Amino acid sequence: MVIVIKNQKIKQDISIGANLQKLRKRAGLTQEQMAAKLQVEGIDMSRNFYAQIETGTYNIRISELSAMRKILKVTYDEIFGVL
Repeated sequence: MVIVIKNQKIKQDISIGANLQKLRKRAGLTQEQMAAKLQVEGIDMSRNFYAQIETGTYNIRISELSAMRKILKVTYDEIFGVL
């Protein structure tokens, strides 16, 4: 069973931006490419908004986080730095 929650935001009380940046670079993607892949997944995301996620100045939506996990082919533990 898959539960889809739209327009819900996660208030970042921990910084996942550095982890997302590391995982994105490991996947060989630029911020622009990541934003484009998110758009293919149905997420309205510009490179500027994506950059704000990596710097922790934009509260990420659950749907965005889920799409990033799929694109980067990683686990939530990796995103949250639980290794």
